[in-house]
Amino acid sequence: MVIFSAVSAVIVYTWIGIRTSQKKRLRKWPYNRYGCWALGVVSMFLAFTLQMHGHSDFTMHMVVHLLLGMLAPLLFVLAAPVTLLLRFLPVTLARIATKFFKLRPVQFLTHPVVAAIVNFGGLWILYRTSLFEWMHMSTPLSILIHIHVFVAGFVFTSAMLYIDPVPHRSSFQLRAMVMVFGFTVHAVLAKLIYAESLSGVAAADARKGAILMYYGGDIVDALLISVFCLFWYRNSVFSKEKIPSEGVRE
Repeated sequence: MVIFSAVSAVIVYTWIGIRTSQKKRLRKWPYNRYGCWALGVVSMFLAFTLQMHGHSDFTMHMVVHLLLGMLAPLLFVLAAPVTLLLRFLPVTLARIATKFFKLRPVQFLTHPVVAAIVNFGGLWILYRTSLFEWMHMSTPLSILIHIHVFVAGFVFTSAMLYIDPVPHRSSFQLRAMVMVFGFTVHAVLAKLIYAESLSGVAAADARKGAILMYYGGDIVDALLISVFCLFWYRNSVFSKEKIPSEGVRE
């Protein structure tokens, strides 16, 4: 079932990309976005496959955290799924979808500061309260937490990169400060887990997981920062020529 869902997700995205590329008024959908989507699906698939082992192995739990909460969201954001959907939908439905993104609650939740608080604040609550123990005693709670980890990671990454259309954009400076704050919180949390362990987790296992969280998170953060800086550079160079430089204009 999981393999079928993963393959279906890749096929549907590819089909929509090819279908919209055949329209004369639209540009061809970039090949690198097909790759990002496929890798994002693989990351999700691996996270789902490994999450059962995370109940008894904190290091494996942290692998799932990196795949589900950091790498998959980044890859999916780079695939620009909202832009692709707007290209595919009829004009009437595309306008309805656009109005949805302009709603005040949606704008509030996708603001960089709010997205960072929800994303990193959620992790802080998970690892600094009894919630981590409870999630391993309740399957529904565990599912909800994993969904939250992915959605919060996706919204945060979207709020940093603006690859899909965004009605109200925050400045590069504000987003840069939010990223520094968020990545600092993530690193401090990893160090606290290393130093103090977690209830119900062996100290050695907690240290391994904390090291993976710290350095593995740095790798994904570096990828996100690289894309962010690329957009910032392009915006600085081409803004005087009024050439769209950040995100998608299709």
